[in-house]
Amino acid sequence: MDYDVIIIGSGPGGYVAAIRAAQLKMKVAVVEKEEPGGVCLNWGCIPTKSLLKSAKVFNFLKHAEEYGISVDGEPLAELGKMVERSRSVAEGMSKGVKYLFKKNKIDHIMGYGRIKTKGVVEVESEGEKQVYKADHIILATGARSRELPDVKQDGKKVIGYREAMTLSKKPESMIVIGSGAIGSEFAYFYNAIGTKVTLVEFLPSVVPNEDKEVSRQLERSFKKSGMKVLTGSSVEAVDTSGDKCVATVKTKKGIQEIEADVVLSAVGVATNVENIGLEENDIKTEKGKIVVDDYYRTSAEGIYAIGDIVHGPALAHVASAEGIICVEKIAGEEVEALDYNNIPACTYTSPEVASVGYTEEEAKEKGYELKIGKFPFTASGKAAAEGAKEGFVKLIFDAKYGELLGAHMIGSGVTEMIAELVTARKLETTGREIIKSVHPHPTMSEAVMEAAAAAYDEVIHL
Repeated sequence: MDYDVIIIGSGPGGYVAAIRAAQLKMKVAVVEKEEPGGVCLNWGCIPTKSLLKSAKVFNFLKHAEEYGISVDGEPLAELGKMVERSRSVAEGMSKGVKYLFKKNKIDHIMGYGRIKTKGVVEVESEGEKQVYKADHIILATGARSRELPDVKQDGKKVIGYREAMTLSKKPESMIVIGSGAIGSEFAYFYNAIGTKVTLVEFLPSVVPNEDKEVSRQLERSFKKSGMKVLTGSSVEAVDTSGDKCVATVKTKKGIQEIEADVVLSAVGVATNVENIGLEENDIKTEKGKIVVDDYYRTSAEGIYAIGDIVHGPALAHVASAEGIICVEKIAGEEVEALDYNNIPACTYTSPEVASVGYTEEEAKEKGYELKIGKFPFTASGKAAAEGAKEGFVKLIFDAKYGELLGAHMIGSGVTEMIAELVTARKLETTGREIIKSVHPHPTMSEAVMEAAAAAYDEVIHL
């Protein structure tokens, strides 16, 4: 069969690109060896948020009396039922993608896809191979859990994110290696349901890509909740020969041996670029990622790449944006290249973390003279009413022109608030314009207006 576009991979890059291409009247097929939706819908973004919601509900129940509610007996965290709900949510989302494929007349080709030659995709399924042709081929094969050389995953005692979200019973103790979004979210989840968690981070601070003040606040929150946090530390080896894992951890104070039921390796992802036809078609790569231009064209004519396999943040919403830009360019639309400095990042711990743009340190390195406004949720009426006074909103402005250079938030619901600042930066909104944009009261989002006002010495409620 011949197509205008064949997309290999059905994650948030692949399936979104497919739908947009179909809207642009192209004949589209998606090759996928597993369930549609990729890691995000099936094993990442969506099911993990389901687990985190369960943890937050459990935490509310434990503190119900603070809200004037009596609950008989101690609440019980049943991991098996939490996992069951999580898998059900993921299954529902994957079925939703199947429905969207059908609605948009997109062919779903089940199997493992690779580029054979220009315009030709070979799909292998149950030992049989079939060839399909297309004018344009988009690679959207995503990534998998990265392994440390000295900490090999066995799927039982040393696990990755897939196993972490499907454990049959709650571990009594767990070591989490890596405090990026994946590591921090799982560390929060298991700690919240009663597992004794030790979080080990090689760099000097947790969530190391975030503003330093945000990192310090999250570390304080983790420690307050009973989690052990070791920054500037590394797991050198894990002995799994006994009933428990024994991790050798190099810390600032020397070598420690830490015992745990399970070790979760959350040290990032490795791209799925093997055996998809790159070498055979002279498609250039660099440091494990495919080299593309602003519109995701590779070095081979008619072949494109999006998502985790290209340079840029390995985030679902980035892959989706890249997919849309890629197919709109193929269709001859007027397309604006993606601004990678205006991509929001979110970590769904409790408190949540959200950010966009430059950190304070990065803005100073760029040579900007800064105006910085910070508003704590301790001064927010809505936060007080919610019982969620941890955290703050921090806004960074260029002192000369008032440009919003960066926004950094930690607190309840901030992942829902960050889009306002992404839009503000896209529209080149100034600090004074944010101050004069009336925010509803009482809301957590008032902290955005107040933080902007703080930068200009006009804050009211602090």
